[in-house]
Amino acid sequence: MPLLTPSTRTPAARIGVALAAVLLAVLLGPPATGEAAPRPAPSADSGAARWAVQPSGPGGPTKRNYFTYDLAPGATITDHVGVTNLGDRPLTFAVYGTDAYTTTDGAFALLPSDRTATDVGAWIGVDRRSWTVQPGKRADIPFRLTVPRNATPGDHTGGVIAAVAQDGVTADGQRVRLDQRIAARVYLRVAGEVRPAVTVESVRVDYDTPLNPIGRADLTVTYRIRNSGNVRVGGTGAVVVDGPGGWTLSRTSPVDLPELLPGAEFTVTERVTGVPPALRLTATVDLAPTTVDTALPPVQRAASVWALPWLLLAAPAVTGAWLYLCRRRRPTSATSAGPGETPGTSGAETARPSATGETAGGAAPGAR
Repeated sequence: MPLLTPSTRTPAARIGVALAAVLLAVLLGPPATGEAAPRPAPSADSGAARWAVQPSGPGGPTKRNYFTYDLAPGATITDHVGVTNLGDRPLTFAVYGTDAYTTTDGAFALLPSDRTATDVGAWIGVDRRSWTVQPGKRADIPFRLTVPRNATPGDHTGGVIAAVAQDGVTADGQRVRLDQRIAARVYLRVAGEVRPAVTVESVRVDYDTPLNPIGRADLTVTYRIRNSGNVRVGGTGAVVVDGPGGWTLSRTSPVDLPELLPGAEFTVTERVTGVPPALRLTATVDLAPTTVDTALPPVQRAASVWALPWLLLAAPAVTGAWLYLCRRRRPTSATSAGPGETPGTSGAETARPSATGETAGGAAPGAR
């Protein structure tokens, strides 16, 4: 057999050589020398940078969990935020207000430091931005909240942040600037018309129809809800699965919905197990929304999907096709023809009267 040189190897051979080289490299392990992939995990000594932020007053903490206000447009209020240094060295904090929003997974979050607040965070003013707190001490820092005269009624949510900026080093030795933040939430309701509203914007239903007509499968319901009002809402949501004629096949247990700020949306995915293929399945999303004050009317929206038991439906079609083929293949009833005879006729011809009164093949009656 001729030896294949690199120029004469077939493409398949070259691919095989390359795969063998990769496999050999995996078995032998990584080389002893080389650079590690950069990782952004900081290795700075952050153990000393420990602090707490809480609502406070001129004389200390006030046992409030959040800053909660009900104010009219144009009103101003003064309050305090307590920043406690829990570390073993002095810390300098940047103290400021910012806006809140609901993340796509339903979490409460504050704007990053490089984004400018335009709502309640912009209405919070601190005498100065930088504050230094000694180890083991607390600073009760005053701030003012001024509601613009043209502020829209309803809920406005944000936070008062105490941030520490410090240098860090990544795993590959790069120096970075870390901005660590802790905040106390601010819930402000501006006086005026309150319009709580929750909308189910879309419902999608997916069903894996089983081959077995008496089998069961999972049905997945994905729906998106939006806070279309001007106050924050929560509540619970459930899914009801019905078959033809409103026959209820399954119902999920209510799940807690996250707190949605005005304008926020959230997508929920529910998996309903053990649903039979009942021709047409209808999934109804049933929401029980609430505000911080009261329960709201239920909100419902439905979507349907075909759930055809294909094996059961295919059985009559297969049976009909089999019967049709059997009829096509059945032989027709006919008499075999003898030698010299036309198929389909007997050996003696049948006498038929002719137009002259003679019988076929003979003379008229009485003639010799």
